[in-house]
Amino acid sequence: MTSAPTAFTMEVGPTVKLKAEIELDGALVISCFPGVGMVSSIAAHFLIEQLNLKFIGGVQDPRLPPVCLIEDGVPLPPIRAYAGQPECNVKDCNKVVLLMSELHIPDKLVFQLVNSLFAWSESERIKAGLIIDAFARKGVSGGQKLGNEPMVEYEDTEAIDILGVGATEEVRKRLDSMDIPLIEQGVLRGMTGTLLSEGRRRGLDLMAILVEADPRFPDARAAAELIKHLNTLLPTIELDEKPLLEEAERLEEQLVKMMEAQVSQPPPLSSERNSMLYG
Repeated sequence: MTSAPTAFTMEVGPTVKLKAEIELDGALVISCFPGVGMVSSIAAHFLIEQLNLKFIGGVQDPRLPPVCLIEDGVPLPPIRAYAGQPECNVKDCNKVVLLMSELHIPDKLVFQLVNSLFAWSESERIKAGLIIDAFARKGVSGGQKLGNEPMVEYEDTEAIDILGVGATEEVRKRLDSMDIPLIEQGVLRGMTGTLLSEGRRRGLDLMAILVEADPRFPDARAAAELIKHLNTLLPTIELDEKPLLEEAERLEEQLVKMMEAQVSQPPPLSSERNSMLYG
């Protein structure tokens, strides 16, 4: 017997529409919205495959661009959700929900989308949240800025740096146990900044892990470095470095080709860059 789709919506705002395939009570939600170096998109595709997550729905809003993403002949919404039951080391958590998009969320929608996601997570009794993002390598500019790039003050090293933010003391301790230093100063904008600030206001166990990335192109190596730091949360993704990098490089090549195709197209009638999709 097929389960009927479930939907959660606020009176005005984005609607979260999911299939009732699994119980989400106590799940860890991983948020992957686009940022520097397309790290979140590369990481999301990798996690979906490695954790065997299945598509369960997405987010609808009439103000989002009327587009869909095609993967292997299958149409998908621009903001979508995947779920599964991999091994999880977060207390009382045995489920994972991954939210992702290649869509740069328009600033005018960010706050309403965040509120809808938190209202949905409360209704589903979500346990904890993880945001995946990146910040630009010092001294490297991506040229055309999106306006939502994190501005982080940090001590640069030769290695790829990883930094974290925790909305509660408990998750800040978890970041410390993962050997991820906290961001001392900075400004986080867009979905990441709004999710974190609202998460702290609500007292939710929400953390962000950000990796140093090259903003000039999809940075597969930065994504691979970040994924390796997730092993303590999701032990099932622990892999040798070589296959991890090979998978990330394959995704990087895909993203580069699609970005090149986008550049070769005539300019859109609308001047809003937020309507662009990558991935």
